[in-house]
Amino acid sequence: MSETSSDSATPSLAAYSLSAGAAADVAAPDLDYRPPMPSDRSIGIGLIGAGGIAQAHLDAYRAYGLNVVAIADRYVERAVALRDRYFPSATAGDDARAVIDDARVAVVDLATHPAERTPLMREALEAGRHVLSQKPFVEDLAQGQRLVELAERKGLQLAVNQNGRWAPHLAYIREAVRAGHLGEVHSLCVQIHWDHSWVKGTRFADMPFLILEDFAIHWFDFAASVLGAVPMRVRAVNGRSARQTIAAPLLAQIAIEFPGGQASLTFDGAAAYGATDFTVVSGSGGAARATGPDLGTQTVELFTAAGRAIPRLEGKWFNDGFAGAMGALLCAVESGRTPINNARDNLWSLRICRAAIDSARDGAAVDIAPSEA
Repeated sequence: MSETSSDSATPSLAAYSLSAGAAADVAAPDLDYRPPMPSDRSIGIGLIGAGGIAQAHLDAYRAYGLNVVAIADRYVERAVALRDRYFPSATAGDDARAVIDDARVAVVDLATHPAERTPLMREALEAGRHVLSQKPFVEDLAQGQRLVELAERKGLQLAVNQNGRWAPHLAYIREAVRAGHLGEVHSLCVQIHWDHSWVKGTRFADMPFLILEDFAIHWFDFAASVLGAVPMRVRAVNGRSARQTIAAPLLAQIAIEFPGGQASLTFDGAAAYGATDFTVVSGSGGAARATGPDLGTQTVELFTAAGRAIPRLEGKWFNDGFAGAMGALLCAVESGRTPINNARDNLWSLRICRAAIDSARDGAAVDIAPSEA
């Protein structure tokens, strides 16, 4: 059909220019996106690993009135410093096994590096302790499956500190999907531009897949929580900025195919200026959009047939996300129900992550076998 045709089916100029119609403002639904907390906040927590991220754990636990009774790190001075700052009545030392064996400890919070976590998780579960693992949960999926099965045999909770689950903007969008406000989800788009050069001089700076494995894992997990379908295929590229000064590539793009839809994620960790964080989830009944300059400052808009709703969100990813990850586990310990951040489900997030790494390394799409479902 010619663009000059007078046919009545000819799209309007607004349609050609992708112009959006105005939407009426409506009240935002009240969704339960805030960090969950148990009725009994005295459940004993033992923290193993007192590195930089442990401060976020402890600050969140103190803010929410949780009960940390023991802290251990191979550098005892770090354990003591964090104990004195956040939980002065806790014990502090350099013996991880002493934390696991402490009768006051019901939950072991493991904030060590991945290679050190796996044997500690097994020890803690064998000792009858519930476990919250830092992310990524495991480096080897088969090991992760065995740990999940061990926890289930012993009737214990094993959860993963995917703290992004309780970043207010991501949590609200997830709950909007769970409540049916978006209908059947068919698309997820994430674009994040920020400066990740803070890793210079740390162990992270030498990770060949730093962005995919340590940062994008939050959005692989988010994708797994909202797509509602088993991913079929993953394509990814991993690259370096021309001017970056650390070894680890700071650029990554990922495409995820799943039945009835797709997800696209773009990460630019070399953006020294103009930081931007953008997320859109679209479905048959609506769409949700979050925009802002960074992970902690976000505005969410929910679009449905009724109009546009802008919820007034409370909290921030750091450190409400850490309170949410532990709070969900403690609620599960108290109720016996499976937490939303349980390790079995998290294996799907890791399958997406491993497929992205394999694709970026080998330059080809990676299929995820249906038998893994």
